[in-house]
Amino acid sequence: MGSKIKDRDGATKGGVVVQRGVLKERLIVLFVVGGLAFSYPILKLFSVEGSVFGWPVLYVYIFAAWAGVILALAWIARSARRGRN
Repeated sequence: MGSKIKDRDGATKGGVVVQRGVLKERLIVLFVVGGLAFSYPILKLFSVEGSVFGWPVLYVYIFAAWAGVILALAWIARSARRGRN
């Protein structure tokens, strides 16, 4: 059997393993997008009069953005886990 070449992060190159570098990049992008989603200028856009199903628009946005960040993190974690098995 041939030996596998490993990159500096220890992940197998060319294999099904999600490289740690890619995982780190995805987590950094998620952090930045999450930070932007909860920044003042974006929150100000949703600070308007009105409601969605009786809830203020800002509250609905905050909950939806929070849920989106959690779902994205779960997707990233699941894809990394599948790569290891």
